[in-house]
Amino acid sequence: MAENRTDDHIVFIGGKPFMNYVTGVVMQFTTQGANEVVIKARGKFISRAVDIAEVSTKRFLENTVEIRGIKIDSEEFENQEQKLIRVSTIEITLGKK
Repeated sequence: MAENRTDDHIVFIGGKPFMNYVTGVVMQFTTQGANEVVIKARGKFISRAVDIAEVSTKRFLENTVEIRGIKIDSEEFENQEQKLIRVSTIEITLGKK
């Protein structure tokens, strides 16, 4: 069931300013009517994804949105030097209460 989500409600975390992501998550719930939003990050952005989930649920969407699930994994890919690297990934699922 959870795998049938649309890609509209996924936020990929990268190097943009922190509040851009928090605003993105909040907007998905408030103006786009999402029941669930998935925050995805890998490598060094994992801690940032956790912070974004916490700020979104505790400060901006307090008592309306909760963390429904956290999935951790790792991916393998080749870097520019054709060396195989493994990088950790996280998916944090937020949902309306």
